[in-house]
Amino acid sequence: MAITVADVMVSTLKTSGVQRVYGLPGDSLNGFTDAIRRDGDLAWEHVRHEEGAAFAAAAEAALTGELAVCAASCGPGNLHLINGLFDANRSGVPVLAVAAHIPRVEIGGGYFQETHPENLFRECSVYCELVSVPEQLPRILVAAMRAALHRGGVAVVVVPGEVFLADAPAGALPPPVRRVPPVLRPDDASLAAAAGVLNAAQRVTILAGAGCGGAHDQLVALAGALQAPVVHAFRGKEFAEYDNPYDVGMTGLIGFTSGYRAMEHCDALLMLGTDFPYRDFFPEDVPVIQVDVRGEHIGRRVAVQVPLVGTVKDTADSLLPLVEAKRDHAHLDRMTAHYRRARHRLDKLAEQGRHQTPIHPQVVAATVDRLAADDAIFTFDVGTPSIWSARYLHMNGSRRLIGSFSHGSMANALPHAIGAQASHPGRQVVALCGDGGLGMLLGELITLRQAHLPVKIVVFANGALSFVELEMKAAGIPTYGTDLDNPDFAGIARATGLLGLQVTKAGDLEGALQEAFAHDGPALVEVHTARQELSLPPHLSYQQVEGFSLWATRTVLSGGGDELVEVTRTNLRELEAE
Repeated sequence: MAITVADVMVSTLKTSGVQRVYGLPGDSLNGFTDAIRRDGDLAWEHVRHEEGAAFAAAAEAALTGELAVCAASCGPGNLHLINGLFDANRSGVPVLAVAAHIPRVEIGGGYFQETHPENLFRECSVYCELVSVPEQLPRILVAAMRAALHRGGVAVVVVPGEVFLADAPAGALPPPVRRVPPVLRPDDASLAAAAGVLNAAQRVTILAGAGCGGAHDQLVALAGALQAPVVHAFRGKEFAEYDNPYDVGMTGLIGFTSGYRAMEHCDALLMLGTDFPYRDFFPEDVPVIQVDVRGEHIGRRVAVQVPLVGTVKDTADSLLPLVEAKRDHAHLDRMTAHYRRARHRLDKLAEQGRHQTPIHPQVVAATVDRLAADDAIFTFDVGTPSIWSARYLHMNGSRRLIGSFSHGSMANALPHAIGAQASHPGRQVVALCGDGGLGMLLGELITLRQAHLPVKIVVFANGALSFVELEMKAAGIPTYGTDLDNPDFAGIARATGLLGLQVTKAGDLEGALQEAFAHDGPALVEVHTARQELSLPPHLSYQQVEGFSLWATRTVLSGGGDELVEVTRTNLRELEAE
């Protein structure tokens, strides 16, 4: 049999280290999936929704730093990829999407399932090209793979269905494409300028992000020399919080008061590998130094006095010899003491609620943290599961944390867990799902069964889109349209072939989680949690205070007084902690 274009694609992916392709088959994709079948080594990870395929690939790429691949058939098939690809691209992880297309001769004629994917995917990718003739494919594929790996993002190759089946051009097998990490640091003059600002300051604070991955030692060394408290963005949590005596927690909408105060009271801010988006949390009239491997990201959120283009590791190694070690540690001592108080209060909330029903979501997250493996991979849904994950999951240098940090998409935790488990078969993977998020891509439970992926799912079932309700309350709007009339998720899990457990009493929580974690296969624990659990941000603006007051008034006038009483009771605990 002649070697096809699809055979060349499969061979190129394999020799470049790709081990699996996430996707859903379709007729326009048949040439590609059949080449995978005939190859026998490259795995086809069959999901139930193409969005799940893109999320799964994004999680694999985030965990490994290597290229991950998803594929979909023409029209609606590859359109379903878009949300997951937006998530991957905004997270800067290397994903290749193979988007099948209608026959070339039919393009532009309103053919069945016709779209223009080369235009549709352009906004969520760093590279997107249509293969018009078979001779293009080897070159376009290599260019796409290199773009994804070295620019950090999504590359899309659009292939009309018949091109997969065409004979491969002579000499079409390209060499392997692998990631080659560069050494990238700023110029000497910029480093000297940064050192000048830091040496002149008395109260330096560091804001650490995902760019600190692989640079933990450099981060801690810089903090020690500067006597600087280290605040982390959510995506920097797994890299900055462990083995770090300078850690003062997270800032942002779901962060700690200590993180907010450490930035509020500094006289110089050093941003390391973060594009932290919330402008209201930055200090005012303070010199800012920002380190980012992507120079175009510098200064997008706050005015930056000294921009440093480079990796955190290489830049810190070059900057540290220029920094004068500080002896005054008053700023650091105040902020670490503040953090210890905030941490103690939050931990006390979880401890006090261990025997209370309805079950408080803090208790669920804290119990998961305590029982999970030392090298567990956690995924979490956007919404209130992200709050409890940020506050109660402890990182240790071996654990990993995957979420839709920048794109903020619902329903990411379960498909992210699929990619994490498929690429790390020996690791414990725990997905912390909201009932809204799980319901949106509920079909991916079947993927766990079909692919024999032993993911452990913990569902925070409170019958509401509770983070949306929180936003409504802050805006002074009575909650509306957020109720969820949920099915029996544990029963659905059992019907799907998973272990399904339901917890309604606090005393049953630990036993159910232990049983699920010990189960040799996928398991779901549905925990009925308190709906009215208000989580306050570390800093309340006047507008937010005014909004909560308006919400309370409007809720009472709308006949919702019982809800207001319940909120007041349950959330005095949170007010006391913050």
